[in-house]
Amino acid sequence: MTGFFLKKAFFDGWDNLISMVVLNLGYLLILLALLGSMSLIGMHGFLGILALLSSAGLFAFYSAGTAASTWSYAKYERPGWEVFKRGIRQSWRHALLYWLLLVVDASLLLFVIPFYLSYGTIVGTLLAVVLFWVFLGLTFAMFYYLPLFQAMQGDRPTKTLKKSFIIVMDNLFFTLFFAVYQIINLAISALLAGLAPGFTGMALASSDAVKLLMYKYDYLEEHPEADRKHLPWDELLYEERECVGHRSLKNMIFPWKD
Repeated sequence: MTGFFLKKAFFDGWDNLISMVVLNLGYLLILLALLGSMSLIGMHGFLGILALLSSAGLFAFYSAGTAASTWSYAKYERPGWEVFKRGIRQSWRHALLYWLLLVVDASLLLFVIPFYLSYGTIVGTLLAVVLFWVFLGLTFAMFYYLPLFQAMQGDRPTKTLKKSFIIVMDNLFFTLFFAVYQIINLAISALLAGLAPGFTGMALASSDAVKLLMYKYDYLEEHPEADRKHLPWDELLYEERECVGHRSLKNMIFPWKD
């Protein structure tokens, strides 16, 4: 599955490159607001923190709309602006929880863990290590959270979060690989000024990952006796492979040579 995921994520991004860049422009505006909020903290502490929290909320709700668009990309659709807006309307409760998770995750990394490390004691170090694992687990779950809502829109936010943690634990090696993949995406985004793949490309990767993993759970629901470690991925991904097609970098760049 991992190899096909790489292929699907790349070509889904390529096929929707212009839309991805447009959505990333919105993220760049949010990033500017975030940087402005951080600079405001030095002059007006309370107003700066309020602006920082508001920027995180804007990121959360914008990401909810982006998740709806990238879920459509993953299904080989060409969504318009209406899908983005509908995504925010449908998932506003999930976006609120996502906002809280962002604040908790950032607070753990930037304030809580360094606070305990500053004690320089064994107890403080142990607490910092435990909290770092909490931070990692929460970060991994957030990879799947918003696209999982798109896959199962009837679930409450807490139920979606619970399922996200289940996916992390049930697919730990893929999740670790996926985390490295997202770090690489982030590094490439920094080189390209956030325009591509950017946060939209990272959201698309999450949508693709959830979409492919759902084939696993649909199959296990129909075949509860199946060996979870030896799934017929070739059979499960047959339609996906047909939709992506037999594409390569060569025929993408030089289509006239086909």
